[in-house]
Formats: sequence, structure tokens, C-alpha cells
Amino acid sequence: MSLKSLDPRVTRLELPENPTEPTPKPELDQLITYEVFHQKKENAAYTYVGPVHAPNEEVAFLFGKEQYSRRYACTGMWVAETKNVMVTPYTDEAVSVYDVIRIQPENAMENQGKTAENYEIFHLKKRGKAHQHMGTVSAISYEGALAEAKNQFGDKKPCVNVWVVKATDLFRSEAEDKDIWSTTQEKIYREATAYRVMDKITKYKEENSVAQ
Repeated sequence: MSLKSLDPRVTRLELPENPTEPTPKPELDQLITYEVFHQKKENAAYTYVGPVHAPNEEVAFLFGKEQYSRRYACTGMWVAETKNVMVTPYTDEAVSVYDVIRIQPENAMENQGKTAENYEIFHLKKRGKAHQHMGTVSAISYEGALAEAKNQFGDKKPCVNVWVVKATDLFRSEAEDKDIWSTTQEKIYREATAYRVMDKITKYKEENSVAQ
């Protein structure tokens, strides 16, 4: 077989010689989107830091650790598949989202015999910021969890958007594995402020003005 490229990655693709129409990627080659939540220090609230794409939650956790904890201090991480995150509509900062969404109360008859589960609640205080973990509620459904979240956290304003995630859908770092974060030391050499550039410029100007 003749090489199509000196790049072995291209060669391994086994592209057709004369493609006539686009072909879908094989299902097993499609990655899943996960959302990553990061804890900066012990006992601090978990905060949303961004998405990763991975074949499963274990790999998503490793990707999240590499992408979101390598440069910054971290003591814990949660990962949830995007499809398992229930999202409310957005409001502006003058109105709490709890005041505008219609929350259907759980039907006691329909839920008879069902077991309540824990749900994690995340608030967005301002557009452009990150969702932050508010706490855990117990409910039969996502809608019930949102209703309970309103009871417990509805007075925590501003709140322009809420995420609800079933606790069992979160892949979490364990307390006994906290040594995995020990390599994430404070890397101030990567921060521009660590070089005190403006202090040096000011000092240089002062010295030169005196010299003149």
C-alpha cells in the first residue's frame, strides 16, 4: 500500500482513494461530552470549570484533572455526563430564576412506592460566571429536586440559572485519594503577577528620573 502522507496519523485513517460522498464516523469513534466541577481548597464549594470529551467517565475525570487542575490548586473534582444535567431557563440579574419558572409539585399518588434520591444543586449568580454548588436535596424526580432547591436555596440571590444533577450521576474524587492532587503545587511562576512587572517598571522610571 502506498503512503498517502508522511504523517502516520493520516495513514492510519485508511481514507478511501476516491470518496464519492461523506460517510458518518463509526459510533465507537464518537466521544461523550462531560461537565467538570472543581474544588479549589478543602471545604470550598465545587465550581464548574468546563467540558471535556471522553469515551467514559473515568477517562473524562483524567482529562478534567489534566486540563483544569494542572495549573491551579485543586483538592477535589466531580464529572457528570452533559445529558444528565437538567438546566433551567436563564433570567437577568434583576430577577431570580426561581421566581419565573413554573415548578410542578410532585404527585404523591404517582410517586407512591418510589424511593427519594439525592440531587446536587448548582447556582449561576451572574451570566459569564461559573455555576457553583449550593447543596444537596432529596427528591423523587428532577422537578421535585428543583422544587426542594427553591425551598432551601431560593433566597440565595442573585440566581439567573440552576443546574440539577442526580448525585449518582456524578463521578467523584474520593477523600482517600486526595494525594493525586499533591503534584498540583502553587505554580506562581506561571502567573504574570508573580514577576511584579509593574513594580519593576515603576522602580526603573523612578531611578531614571532621579538620574536625569
